Amino acid sequence: MGLKCGIVGLPNVGKSTLFNCLSNAKAQAANFPFCTIEPNVGMISVPDERLQKLAELVKPQNLVPNTIEIVDIAGLVAGASKGEGLGNKFLGNIRETDAILHVLRCFDDGNIVHVHGNVDPIRDKEIIDTELQLKDLESLDKKLQKVQKAAKVGDKEAIAALAVLEVYKTHLESGQNARTAPVLPEDQEHIADLFLLTAKPVLYVCNVDEASLKTGNALVDKVKAMAAAEGAETLVICAAVEADIAELESFEDRQVFLEDLGLTESGVEKLIKAAYKLLNLFTYFTAGEKEVRAWTIHKGYTAPQAAGVIHTDFERGFIRAEVIKYADFVHYGSWAACKEAGKMSVEGKAYVVEDGDIMLFRFNV
Repeated sequence: MGLKCGIVGLPNVGKSTLFNCLSNAKAQAANFPFCTIEPNVGMISVPDERLQKLAELVKPQNLVPNTIEIVDIAGLVAGASKGEGLGNKFLGNIRETDAILHVLRCFDDGNIVHVHGNVDPIRDKEIIDTELQLKDLESLDKKLQKVQKAAKVGDKEAIAALAVLEVYKTHLESGQNARTAPVLPEDQEHIADLFLLTAKPVLYVCNVDEASLKTGNALVDKVKAMAAAEGAETLVICAAVEADIAELESFEDRQVFLEDLGLTESGVEKLIKAAYKLLNLFTYFTAGEKEVRAWTIHKGYTAPQAAGVIHTDFERGFIRAEVIKYADFVHYGSWAACKEAGKMSVEGKAYVVEDGDIMLFRFNV
């Protein structure tokens, strides 16, 4: 399951620095706009303490974590929807992502130029929102023209689609994002083919200075209030601190560094976990001597659907799933011990997989 999050924001808000910390790729990070001309891409492992614990118990030959693809997209400016700056290229890069990590500058530093001369994260957020909304309106208008013609000749599906599309158009024209449009979940299928930029789930990332890392600041408070009104989440991170952590070679050194700051985990770890949660994803595990592996599924997947993430043949020929809860596996220490204790269940096609399930699939093709 390919999952992709795009890091967006105005020039010089810390996107590339944050990307460098997230992945092994080293994007150029410099104090001027458009430092990132081509989108940098990195595959990021999702931190999961459960995977490490299972490896300790099973002692497999290989350990495979979940991953998310992170794309560092070039800085956006006002007028991008009409091709200003990197314009259409930037917007095309966003269209290919599943979710947006919107980095907002929430710190003052006279040595780091702001493209608009002063720090105002709400204004910065609205600039990008406006450009995305304008681009979405272009996409909507093109589809509306086709649907209106079909609706005039009595096409029932077109008539239903037209009503939904007009709701989206009015919502966007009022300066709101498509993700907050007042439509029923089943009506969202009418815009699915448009891949609207503002329909994607978003996480607002407040980039602060070290002094504000634990307690936040007035700028962060403004962002949190804005995000709450949208029903979105926020995360506070200090890209400069994360860059320092990334320079440390050993896990032990990083932990000491975090402890000195009064933190239990890095901002990067929090961000990756938040991105995973943002996409409404679950993890199940397979655990054997050859490999302990985390698998990504959407919340609500049935056992056959989860099996299909491994291979389509597993779903097509699904017979049953043998399931052990993570807590039981940790308590008893092995498949055999769990089975002997009656902690292994046999589930059929209707079973809905739970986060942390350890599974073995039986199939026949």
